[in-house]
Formats: sequence, C-alpha cells, structure tokens
Amino acid sequence: MSNFEVLKQNGLVRQAVLATPSGAIQTPVFMPIATVGSVKTMLAEEVKSIGAQIILGNTYHLMLRPGVELLREVGGIKKLMNWQGPMLTDSGGYQVFSLARLNKTVEQGVTFNSHIDGRSFEITPEISMEVQDAIGSDIMMQFDDVAAGVSTRERYEEAMLRSLRWAERSKAAHTSLGSRIPNPESRSQLFGIIQGGTHEDLRDQSLEGLTNIGFDGYAIGGLSVGESREDTFRIAKHIASKMPADKPRYFMGGGMPEEIVFYVSVGIDMFDCVLPTRNARHGQIFTWAGDPAACVKEAFSRAQEGAADFRIAEALYQKIQITNEPFTSDMSPIDRFNDVPTSQTYSKAYLKHLFKSGEMLGLRLATMQNVRFYIRMMGELRRLV
Repeated sequence: MSNFEVLKQNGLVRQAVLATPSGAIQTPVFMPIATVGSVKTMLAEEVKSIGAQIILGNTYHLMLRPGVELLREVGGIKKLMNWQGPMLTDSGGYQVFSLARLNKTVEQGVTFNSHIDGRSFEITPEISMEVQDAIGSDIMMQFDDVAAGVSTRERYEEAMLRSLRWAERSKAAHTSLGSRIPNPESRSQLFGIIQGGTHEDLRDQSLEGLTNIGFDGYAIGGLSVGESREDTFRIAKHIASKMPADKPRYFMGGGMPEEIVFYVSVGIDMFDCVLPTRNARHGQIFTWAGDPAACVKEAFSRAQEGAADFRIAEALYQKIQITNEPFTSDMSPIDRFNDVPTSQTYSKAYLKHLFKSGEMLGLRLATMQNVRFYIRMMGELRRLV
C-alpha cells in the first residue's frame, strides 16, 4: 500500500496526502524549521495551533546536543519537545557543506569538529540513519554530498556520484533499522536526494540512479546554495517534471514565498526554509498584500504564466522592516489580513518598540506572524488545485 495518494491534479499542480507513522499530511505543505527541537520562540502547541502539519529537525545539531544517547533514553526529540505530529529530519549533509572549514569528506563519510566545543565526530550514511532513528523521525533523508552553487561541473558530478553511492548505503541501513518494527505502517520513510548542481544531465543521471534504488519520496537538493535564482527555477522545473508521479516531491531549503508558489506550479509538494523564523528575529515581517485567498490566487496565476519572480512577489506580500522609522507611531495592526490573533491585536508601533527594547515578546510576535503567513499560503495553494 502506498503512503502517498494524489487526490486532485490540475496540470502539473497536485493536491495529495502523505501518510506517516505520526499522522497524515496534506500537500503542498511547508515545514517550519525546528533545528534543535524548537521552532524558535514558539511552543510546540503554538506551532500546531497555527496550522503546521509537520516540522523539520536537524540531524547534525541534535547529534551534538542533546546527543544520541539521551534521545534514545527519552524516546526521541518529539517527546522531549512535546510535538504531537510528524517530523522530517535532514541527514546532516547540508551542515557538513555549510561548515566546510570544520570537516573533511572521504568516501566512507565525513569527519568534522563540533562548532560547539571542537570535539571530533563522524557522519557516514549508516551513522546518519542511526541518528535520525534515535531522533524519532517519521521521514528520514539519505546522507548526501552537497556542492556549492558556484562549483565546477567536475565538483557537481563528484558530489552527485558520491551521493548515489551514499544513497545505496543509506537505503541498506534504513532497511535494517526498519526490520526491527513488525508493523510496516509504523516504520519511518526514507527520501532520496537528487544532486547535480545546475546541470540538467547530471540531475537526470542522479534521478535515474535514485529511482533504481527505490525510495519513499524524492527531494531536490543542492539548490539555493549560491547559484542564481534563474538557474534554481530552471533546474527545479526541469527535474520536477521527471520525478515519479506516485511519490512526494520535496524541494529542500526553498525559499521565499514567491519561490514556493513557483515550485508548487511545477508540481512540487513539500518545502522547508529558515526564512520565516530567521527574518522574524531580524525584524523582517511578511505581511499580506491584501486578502490572502485573492493574493495567492493572483500570485499563482502569474507563476503559471511564467511571470518574473518579482511580479509573483508583489501580488502576494510586502516585506517590512519593523525597526524602521515609519513604524514608530503606526498603530495599525501588524497584519490585518493575518488570522493569528496577535497579528491583529498588536500594532506595528508596539512591535517596533519591543524590538528596539530588546524584548523577547517582539521575536515571538514576529515569528508567529511569519510562520502563519507561510502556513496560510500553503492552505490557499491547496485550495487552488
């Protein structure tokens, strides 16, 4: 029995349901980032209350703190953080890439020094699976080799071929872990990651290799890592059309709201990004350009027509820097179109005051605004299928 069912499809765009051991997920879906077991400044109950169906945890960071031993002792990070729902974990591959000065990659895996205390650690495909299992992930990602967005073709090909070899090892390790669980429906799923940089033929080769191995879902990795947005859109559109239609399609790490609208328009189902929470911490707020349903409908229409990304964005939202002078005495709501009560009952002037005063409440209000913006956007996109 398949874990993934397409309910509706309109051209390339689809609405589907993905079954996991911790509950079903309606797609297209956005996953808020809970790097170390926390969507920053928010309680797990609050994340759930604003409509998040699934969150993303980080294998690298959770491996370092609280560590595999404690995670196994307490029954996983979801129990520790009181999250009642599905979780996807990345494999640690991106952190290896982003912390390149601290690591060394060889065929066996990666050795690295902790950014916390300098201790030496190793991640291999097998270790990545074991750590994700200890975390209690519903959806695991294969361990992969990520090349920077300005790499040579040779480096892209090297990373792609190594990722395929690591995919085979990840699959074998995941299968071994799953064999301990008698009920197949209670077993975690494993997604393969398509690499190949900005080269369409390398992406095709990666996808073919992964489908031959066989995974529960397929992700587009190695984009939004320094290449141009034009290249990102080109590769995403090219490879999405070739990904298995009966499996979930996941774009890793993307992105801005207009990017996600574009990716949905070419048939991608799942997304994550640090931007809602990271921007919030810096006082950058995503506010609706008007009625959310109308905004998303217009933005989506422009995406389907091939409009430039800035035209998609202008139909969808305004990004304001709440610490700027014009908001000092602005008593209008943070966002009168956002259905999070705090965004309608607290003013821009108050939010600016909180940021200028260094008050944590400001971070919470901004984060709830931004995360709900993304979650609402996905709900409106589902309605358009």
